[in-house]
Amino acid sequence: MMKKLILASNNKDKLKEIREILKDIDIEIFSLKDMKIDIDIEEDGITFIDNAYKKAKTIFDILNNKEEYMVLADDSGLCVDALGGEPGVYSARFAGEHGNSKKNNEKLLKLMKEENNRRAKFICAMVLVISDDTIIKVQGQVQGIIGYDNKGTNGFGYDPLFYVPELKKTFGEVNSKEKNLISHRSRALNKLKTELIKYIQEA
Repeated sequence: MMKKLILASNNKDKLKEIREILKDIDIEIFSLKDMKIDIDIEEDGITFIDNAYKKAKTIFDILNNKEEYMVLADDSGLCVDALGGEPGVYSARFAGEHGNSKKNNEKLLKLMKEENNRRAKFICAMVLVISDDTIIKVQGQVQGIIGYDNKGTNGFGYDPLFYVPELKKTFGEVNSKEKNLISHRSRALNKLKTELIKYIQEA
């Protein structure tokens, strides 16, 4: 029998996207809220993979029925070339306050004011803990350019500043369907899907 999957998040958009991409795999997907798990995990890793692994493994370790479930966690952020890869793992709290997109974007624009090199990338790392011995780690990314001002009101975080040449728009100007076709998260998820199918076939 296929294990059920717990997503280490209560983000409805993330849950919807993951269910959509994994829909042709016969698997039930639950949020932390569905599982009545309320835990605050400090993301203190130096890489996105470190943080994703810590979240997935922490939740997997507290489960009573490990044989029935596997746990998926992700961590993502923006890496700007001219800033030496910052904000990186500190993307959500770049300006000091966790999740304050307005302040984060203002700080980024201020730091980039005199920069000509505006290349950047969004990175998403995903870790799936199937058992103590079987762990899948993948990473997806999308290249872009930091704009000079906010464009668009869709998405969240740095999306209105992240111009994607292949879309000729910022992530803030496209709908979720367009974004999900090439986003860092969807690319990581599709890699994960390939590895998960391989695991199922070999199990």
